[in-house]
Amino acid sequence: MNHLTWADLEEAAAFLRTKIPAGSDVGIILGTGLGGLAGRLKKAGALAYDQIPFFPRSTVESHQGQLTWGRLAGRQVLVLQGRCHLYEGYRPQEIVFPLRVLAALGIKILVVSNAAGGLDPLYRPGDLMLITDHINFTGENPLVGLREEEWGLRFPDMSAAYDPALQELAAEVALQEGIRLRQGVYVGVKGPSLETPAETRFLKGMGAQAVGMSTIMEVIAAVQCGLRVLGLSVITNVNRPDCQEPASLAAIIETACKAEPRLIALVEGILKGLPSEGKV
Repeated sequence: MNHLTWADLEEAAAFLRTKIPAGSDVGIILGTGLGGLAGRLKKAGALAYDQIPFFPRSTVESHQGQLTWGRLAGRQVLVLQGRCHLYEGYRPQEIVFPLRVLAALGIKILVVSNAAGGLDPLYRPGDLMLITDHINFTGENPLVGLREEEWGLRFPDMSAAYDPALQELAAEVALQEGIRLRQGVYVGVKGPSLETPAETRFLKGMGAQAVGMSTIMEVIAAVQCGLRVLGLSVITNVNRPDCQEPASLAAIIETACKAEPRLIALVEGILKGLPSEGKV
């Protein structure tokens, strides 16, 4: 794919405006093994990514690769059911293009989820973690090369990439629902190989509590777009470097699926706790 332009974004957004209802102010990105939340939508519709101009196609198991819309917890939302990753060979600008289109369609809040490996030895598979900050260890950035003013600030401030008020709301909902919600820093790596014991020690020493292969590109672009961001990780395995056990994609997906009902309950509670539509 050639360099994506603002005109490409406008074409994709114009196409979608003819297909989906207006008024969605929340966008949700669903990670590995977490596509089931889309099944909770009322008055829903969906389009495969390959039907939408310039959208990349996900090639990873459990990533359905479709844009879904409908009402969740009484709120109109747009859901990216599956994402693309750097390790699939996509450029950062391609990965964040769907997110930029959602912003053009009017979302103000982005809820981004992922499956992640735990670096804190106290974590357990199936735990949920509220992302309080991140470390970009991918060596990539979606803002590189983008010089069209319409994209947003060239040097966006990342001092509060994850919205503090949304974090507070998530913590309150978790407490009300009896959901254990860890809080920590997410470090993003390119992948697709999983971490060695030495890499685990290094990443933990950097100050991270969880590691994954997504989310970072999307959050950087979301901040540039002026969106409020809430990040949630499902801890699918825990890396203990002194007795590290083998991990497989199948096991990661299985653990994510088992944790998904609690993630759905948390997201629905958060949506109910937001101000009325149009006042996010």
